[in-house]
Amino acid sequence: MKYLMWLLKAAIFFTLFAFALNNQQTVSVYFFFGTLWQAPLVLVVLAAFACGLALGVLVMMPRWWKKRQAARDHSPGHAQSVTDDPSTLHHGI
Repeated sequence: MKYLMWLLKAAIFFTLFAFALNNQQTVSVYFFFGTLWQAPLVLVVLAAFACGLALGVLVMMPRWWKKRQAARDHSPGHAQSVTDDPSTLHHGI
């Protein structure tokens, strides 16, 4: 199984490498206000992927922080008052 995974990784790498070699033509990306960026197509695709990845991480950060805070609050090491947790009350016992 380990060799099969290495073979799969090698196939993905060589496919992407061939994509990069086949897409070296210069393309023009037009932005607002007449700005222009000319670069090889593979760099434009890589830049778009990197921007999407960074935007996705930034958008998910608040949710990750909330879940991390909630996990920290409910961890066994977190000090909590006995009267705050109704499950610790034994109804007169």
